[in-house]
Amino acid sequence: MTPSFLDKLLDRLDRVSPDQVQSVLLRLIREKGFLEKVFEALQEGVIILTPDGQATFVNRAAGRLFGVEPAEAVGRTLADIIPGLSWTGLVTDGARAVSRDFELFYPESRFLNLYLAPITDEGERPGPEDDESLGFVLLVRDLTQTRRLTEEKIESERLNALTLLAAGVAHELGNPLNSLNIHLQLLERKLRKSSPQVHDAVRDQLEIARGEIKRLDFIIAQFLSAIRPTRPQLESEDLNQLIRDAARFLEPEIADRRLTLKLELRADLPLLRVDPGQMKQAFYNLIRNATQATPPGGRITIRSDLGEYQIIVTVNDTGTGIPPEQMGHLFEPFHTTKEKGTGLGLLIVRRIVREHGGEIAIESAENKGTRITIHLPLGPKPVRMLPSAG
Repeated sequence: MTPSFLDKLLDRLDRVSPDQVQSVLLRLIREKGFLEKVFEALQEGVIILTPDGQATFVNRAAGRLFGVEPAEAVGRTLADIIPGLSWTGLVTDGARAVSRDFELFYPESRFLNLYLAPITDEGERPGPEDDESLGFVLLVRDLTQTRRLTEEKIESERLNALTLLAAGVAHELGNPLNSLNIHLQLLERKLRKSSPQVHDAVRDQLEIARGEIKRLDFIIAQFLSAIRPTRPQLESEDLNQLIRDAARFLEPEIADRRLTLKLELRADLPLLRVDPGQMKQAFYNLIRNATQATPPGGRITIRSDLGEYQIIVTVNDTGTGIPPEQMGHLFEPFHTTKEKGTGLGLLIVRRIVREHGGEIAIESAENKGTRITIHLPLGPKPVRMLPSAG
């Protein structure tokens, strides 16, 4: 109770009989107990605060969210209950209600919404601008699941739009590539008939051109199969060999940029059930990103290792790194830090890895390089018994 409320109560006690006082007090006690039960039944956190931000009531839901015992939290300031939250920053708007979203990291990583509303004593004053603040009520809603579902929906919509775009681009690229292949065959026949010597002289160039067309066809096909929402066609594969195959595609570009590619592949890896085409495309994208981000003379190291329940693949480069402000946008389509990039590579990689039950993690430091780690499960994880509460 605030001092002003007690002053009013004492001022009016001499106007009522003892029986009336007792009746009012009993009714207040019953109402207080009833309201506390209502607050405890809520899934949302409820904290009642004094005008200077000191807690007078904390329900169990709020205690769970912030990792405190409700009884021990009473009497503490809001900044003590929620470290890093500024009370003065919340009430800068005076007595008006405030709604703010924020991210909590302890005791669990969550996204929460705080709604802070003043409790005023309207009394007999003429207008709300003269109301006296008796404190505040703070309502806390957990937005973690809602936010996660929203992000998944947005990502799904982006991928659907991206699939349509990819199909159109693949169609537009496929036609000229087929035409080039046909004209190369016609050119080779004419050279063979008209001038065998010239044909023999340019045979290697013709083979290179035909091979590059086939490689572009392969990349387009793998791109479409990776981005379409199709289930992986699982086969027992040697993951090390898939890494070697992906690296072999990029050998000319790596040599042209004078980079050193080092493969540190664990020899005793078990066969893993993966879609070979999709997984090869994922490794291709990662190695190509590292190649483009690393200046001449740099080094790219690819390692494979075996954990208790997973195979771990890391791609390290000594490139320019990723600025901190870009880290949160790496998996957004069409968002890229490269001048001629599409912003699709990492999005496709994460899609492939997740459809294989794995996960991808990225660490980077500017001017020091980037490390990308892929975790691929060996199979369904066994049940893990948790320690008892005792």
